[in-house]
Amino acid sequence: MTTAPERTADLYPTRGATEVITPRQDPVVWSQPGTAGPFQPSELSDFERDGFFAIEELLTPDEVTVYRAELDRLTHDPEVKADPRSIVEAKSDKVRSVFEVHKISEVFAKLVSDPRVVGRARQILGSDVYVHQSRINVKPGFGASGFYWHSDFETWHAEDGLPNMRTVSISIALTENYDTNGGLMIMPGSHKFFLGCAGETPKDNYKRSLQMQDAGIPTDEALTKLADRHGIRLFTGKAGSATWFDCNAMHGSGDNITPYPRSNVFIVFNSVDNPAVEPFAAPVRRPEYIGARDFTPVK
Repeated sequence: MTTAPERTADLYPTRGATEVITPRQDPVVWSQPGTAGPFQPSELSDFERDGFFAIEELLTPDEVTVYRAELDRLTHDPEVKADPRSIVEAKSDKVRSVFEVHKISEVFAKLVSDPRVVGRARQILGSDVYVHQSRINVKPGFGASGFYWHSDFETWHAEDGLPNMRTVSISIALTENYDTNGGLMIMPGSHKFFLGCAGETPKDNYKRSLQMQDAGIPTDEALTKLADRHGIRLFTGKAGSATWFDCNAMHGSGDNITPYPRSNVFIVFNSVDNPAVEPFAAPVRRPEYIGARDFTPVK
């Protein structure tokens, strides 16, 4: 286990008395032009401009079958449900998310180290990477709740202590994403500005925020301005499709009131050159299964 370094300068103030907008201080794509990898140069340019890049078929149908079976096994296992790393829907008492899934499951551990996945993370971040967070998300039909608008980096900076925006996420669909079943929405270009939110972080905020987020939520006025400026993109696609998105992209998803489930595996890669320090705006760190303190590179 690697020890976290001391706190560095706070480039992105948040959770103070008022909302604060800070221009991004970091690159979006950290690798040098021409760096070899799965992404083509034009695709990296699109990612830099928009803060995301969608891939129609990252996994083959046969691979989807394997990962979907493993997701179903984990979410129906009573021992996994009782594990602190599992988040349960308040209304239905069904598993909503399972964190640190790459350590719980050998199947998902192999996905993390797949060159199609980790290779793209290295290409974006310009270094070796480690897993800051991994989880499977389950959004069954008939009332599964969504995730309100937020920047992941705002939380990871405030509560986990990530100093810089050198972190990228991938969401891989394990069921079809329709335009009606609570799909991912992102505001293109919103990653170029950091929205520091108002309000202090309650102690052990993660216990509530993983079911219903309160701290780190932008105001309606700020979200309206961002949406007017950047627009909103809704991601749809078949199982096996994937979306890479920048850590500071403003995103969210709606409730799923359709009969059709929406499930995905979510992996967050952070640069080994951007290790977590002490939280910038929280009284204590979140648990390591939510914000890793082991900075061992993915091989």
